[in-house]
Amino acid sequence: MPRNTRRPQSAPRLQLSIVVPLFNEVGTLDELHRRLAVVLQRLGLSAEVIYVDDGSTDGTADALSALGSLDPRVRVVTLARNYGQTAALAAGFDAAAGDVIVAMDGDLQHAPEEIPKLLDRLDDGYDIVSGWREQRVDNLWTRRLPSKAANWLMAKLSGVSLHDFGTTFKAYRAPVIKRIRLYGDMHRFIPALASWSGARIAEVPIANIPRPQNQSHYGLSRTWRVLADLITVRFLLRYVTRPLHLFGPAGFASVAAGAAAGAWIAATKVITGAPIFMAHGPLLLLSAVLVQTGIVLVGLGLLAELLARIYMDGRNRRIYTVAQPSQRARVVRQVWAGPRPVPSRQKVLQ
Repeated sequence: MPRNTRRPQSAPRLQLSIVVPLFNEVGTLDELHRRLAVVLQRLGLSAEVIYVDDGSTDGTADALSALGSLDPRVRVVTLARNYGQTAALAAGFDAAAGDVIVAMDGDLQHAPEEIPKLLDRLDDGYDIVSGWREQRVDNLWTRRLPSKAANWLMAKLSGVSLHDFGTTFKAYRAPVIKRIRLYGDMHRFIPALASWSGARIAEVPIANIPRPQNQSHYGLSRTWRVLADLITVRFLLRYVTRPLHLFGPAGFASVAAGAAAGAWIAATKVITGAPIFMAHGPLLLLSAVLVQTGIVLVGLGLLAELLARIYMDGRNRRIYTVAQPSQRARVVRQVWAGPRPVPSRQKVLQ
């Protein structure tokens, strides 16, 4: 059940929310929060840190309770069981109250000290800033090469030119991320989904730090799930409001091929008088299957069109998004390089 997720209505407006999904990360939690606290102090923004306990079984919940009692900026969302990273991020985004939301992992593979990099790029007018693990330190065969191939495929199919879709380390403007409904393993496709509504997306290089615990909760077994979600994203981006444009061409092509084969068989019968089943039995069956398949595909397209209309009209959705001036607001804050602060900008959210 969510805990500490509500604030008094009189509470001041928050500028920054940091969302950290956790699953059995008790060994890194204290150091992570200590470093986050230093970063937030130097930023000088009104902020909250939302830890989402995704059904941990190693004492993470008790550690979070202790942190919540010591730091009023900490908010804890405890999920009833382990739902996965996408659900944990969605819970954190729903609970976040800041104008800007930063998501990061809780295993210290993302350095909290690099949060200002994301915020600086966001100040340039972008809606989403994604981290890019430019120099990977993972295993070449089981992590780097599959990741490189997957990122290339994702960029081509989604139309979003990012080098690293897989990292959780991203900064979002709250109105942008709160419009997106996550399910499955869709968290890695958030930039692609946001691009559909016109979000401006950038990326900045970040350090790829080896996990202190030297183990990952993910492996090659998720490859097929990623591919399935990629097909879903491709459909959502290009055909969600016009599904017949996907099914129609394939259906008409199948009907045309089947009809052409049938016409050729009929012409051969008329000209030569050869028995159809003896001379062209397999081709006749193939032509019949092609025609039936084409009819089914066109029918599926029409059915999908009706479902799309019900989906859009039933929720009063629009096929466009009007840009809001607040989405281009700047996050003005104190910025530093290294361990010491440098001269700052005015600490006001314009």
